[in-house]
Amino acid sequence: MSRYSDIPILKTTKGPRYYSSTKYPMVTESTNDLYIITQQGDRLDNLAAQFYNDPSLYWIFQISNNLNRDSLFPPIGLQMRIPQNLTQILQDFYNINQ
Repeated sequence: MSRYSDIPILKTTKGPRYYSSTKYPMVTESTNDLYIITQQGDRLDNLAAQFYNDPSLYWIFQISNNLNRDSLFPPIGLQMRIPQNLTQILQDFYNINQ
């Protein structure tokens, strides 16, 4: 599912339409979170597909690990947190973007 599906579409005075700014929830740590050490060739979208069965959820890794939002490649050797409270994270995302 696209994370933009519930983001309002706005229109400028000259006519072009655009999405409003996307807001992201805080992703708090949990004792159920998993941790991995990133390796060369890892990509956030591939890791999201592996752990969440949805590559579009890569942004959760960016938010929860304070990663650069301009890249899908995490630093090699990073201990990366894989949040396990996915249902709550997605609910928070949709709640703040309605």
